[in-house]
Amino acid sequence: MKPIRRCCGIDVHKNSVTVCVLAPVGQAQLGIKKRKFRTFTRDLKQMRAWLKNCGVTEIAMESTGQYWRPLWNLLEGEFSKLILVNPQHIKGLNGYKTDPKDAQWIADLLENGKLKGSWVPPRPIRELRDLTRQRVHTLEDLNRAKNRIEQLCQTGNIKVSSVASDLFGASGRRMLEEIVKGQRDAGWMADYAKGRLRDKRGDLALALDGTFTGEQRWLLQRELEQVKWLEQQVQTLEEEIERRVGPFSDAILRLMTIPGIDRKTAWTIVAELGVDMAVFGDARHLASWAGLCPGNRESGGKRFSGRVRKANRYVKRALCQSAWAASHTKNTYLAAFYRRMCVRKGSPKAIMALAHHLVIVIYQVLSRKENYVELGSDYYDQRNKPRMVAHLVKRLSKLGYVVELRETPLPTVEVGPEQSAPRDIASDTPQVPTGAKKRGRPCKCKDRGIICKHRTSLGVNSLHSQTVEAGEFS
Repeated sequence: MKPIRRCCGIDVHKNSVTVCVLAPVGQAQLGIKKRKFRTFTRDLKQMRAWLKNCGVTEIAMESTGQYWRPLWNLLEGEFSKLILVNPQHIKGLNGYKTDPKDAQWIADLLENGKLKGSWVPPRPIRELRDLTRQRVHTLEDLNRAKNRIEQLCQTGNIKVSSVASDLFGASGRRMLEEIVKGQRDAGWMADYAKGRLRDKRGDLALALDGTFTGEQRWLLQRELEQVKWLEQQVQTLEEEIERRVGPFSDAILRLMTIPGIDRKTAWTIVAELGVDMAVFGDARHLASWAGLCPGNRESGGKRFSGRVRKANRYVKRALCQSAWAASHTKNTYLAAFYRRMCVRKGSPKAIMALAHHLVIVIYQVLSRKENYVELGSDYYDQRNKPRMVAHLVKRLSKLGYVVELRETPLPTVEVGPEQSAPRDIASDTPQVPTGAKKRGRPCKCKDRGIICKHRTSLGVNSLHSQTVEAGEFS
């Protein structure tokens, strides 16, 4: 027998929750039940038992700050349907705005099927998300502490950061510790420099000749202790995160195949997005949820700013950092994509566009359960070769040149029992190999199916047949 549907709406606040249970369909004589509970754990458990006695099957609540989380944890798995509603979605629907009526209004909307629930990840993902976000907050505290030390050094005229690239490297930390101990011999402290920094000991001696007072040394000692404590906290969090991401190791390894994404960034992506992409529908919905798509603001037929909206700032931060790292990679499609966008829109918008592209790639990698396949930096040009050739010829024509395109001779190599030296394409003379092997990665042009520019893969590949026919343009 199908259970009777009975809906409940909960208005969540910091110190209290207002609950409204509607009458079952076709049994209006039972009436509407309303109660108010405090948010202590004992009261929330009493509320859960009361809802079960009422025969509630579906519950809807509004996501109010962090106050909905303990309520969700207690009700999760106890009822057939539990949804969390975006406040902006609630505000877009007409209704009342008092606590008892608000709870009844949410219950009415749930019963009529007008509410669209937000995605709430399963408990393992939520716990991993708490750890990764705590790591971000701790790193922010660590950066603030380091900035305070830098400001304190500038106040005492200690200019180590003007000579050394990293004030908190092994050399810089040893010098700061000696300043805390009251050491005043700048030349003696400069001798703590290590590596290439030892070549700058003369400048370090001048930079360490400051005017630190006893009060400043005391403050510096406190800040250094806090930096050490925060670094220990970050290490502890990373160890705990590494222990908890074991079940998601396959997804993390796939994400690490994408240029610009390292293991710690993969932690954040798994913690914020999960590994099941079916909850987002498609890649565009995921980009919208992460706040990495252009804004859609239009009124009265007038198009307003397309600036991205505020959404999940943790995902946006991680992917923008990954986009910046990917833009500096060599011979990758993502770096070429950034350069194309940068010419048209500038660096900030190009980074955001590349972050949007990374979200699409992440969706495909996780949904298909496949590794990222590198297309190469010239993939866009090869895919749009006729248009690219026509564009370049048009530009040269505007400069007063007559361009004639000729087919490139295909290099051939005869493979016999004895490997002969490769032949020079221009002079048709054998090339004498040098004694030392050229360093670097082996050429993979033939495997990728593109025209080789390194003259190492001299075999015929598939793209030679797509060469543009020779012609003359004026």
